[in-house]
Amino acid sequence: MKVAIITGASVGIGSSTAQTFLNEGFTVFNLARRQCAIDGVTSLSCDLSSQTSIDTACDTLKKALTDCSEATLIHNASQMKKDSAVDCRSDSLNQVMATNVIAVNSLNQHLLPLMPTSSSVLYIGSTLSEKAVPGSFSYVISKHAQLGMMRATCQDLMGSGLHTAMICPGFTDTEMLRTHLGSDPDIEAGVAAMNSFNRLIEPEEIAELIRWAHHNPVINGAVLHANLGQKEN
Repeated sequence: MKVAIITGASVGIGSSTAQTFLNEGFTVFNLARRQCAIDGVTSLSCDLSSQTSIDTACDTLKKALTDCSEATLIHNASQMKKDSAVDCRSDSLNQVMATNVIAVNSLNQHLLPLMPTSSSVLYIGSTLSEKAVPGSFSYVISKHAQLGMMRATCQDLMGSGLHTAMICPGFTDTEMLRTHLGSDPDIEAGVAAMNSFNRLIEPEEIAELIRWAHHNPVINGAVLHANLGQKEN
């Protein structure tokens, strides 16, 4: 049995990734508060800001990993807020870090020791894993932290037969992006014009790169940019 564990597979990139691995014969688990609508995906109700909720979900996942020959753990779920260095309260920053960073660590601690060789742990970052823009303070911090986690994971898994990478999508046509932009068509058009193809990236395109990254350990420790050649300011 092959197992794909994806956080936030209810919508967007996560949902497309779930379908991609399902098509390859993987048993796919979605860890999220919302169900995944794709037939064949097992949704484990999980509040990633709650250690108790993560522990409960991992009880099921550990049983699945016991008999699997290959696995991928895909850290896709993220919380994104509009905030800045001058108005981000520490309790709000803590909420974002709990979902985007601490939950990632908790899942790794539970699951990495059980994953067989030929497995992968993949971090879904952002162009904001390596740069910053105004108005996304806590998200930028968390994505930079994820990049450090990926690099440290690579070093600590040396010789284990597991590999890791960070996939950094550009502006992708997802619910999270549209919510962040306020669903304003003019703003969306402006954002789409920020790459050389003048369009938003489709979630399926990112899902295919994630699939490829799982099957190609040569990219161990790499940052894979998936942004259609985004313009630099």
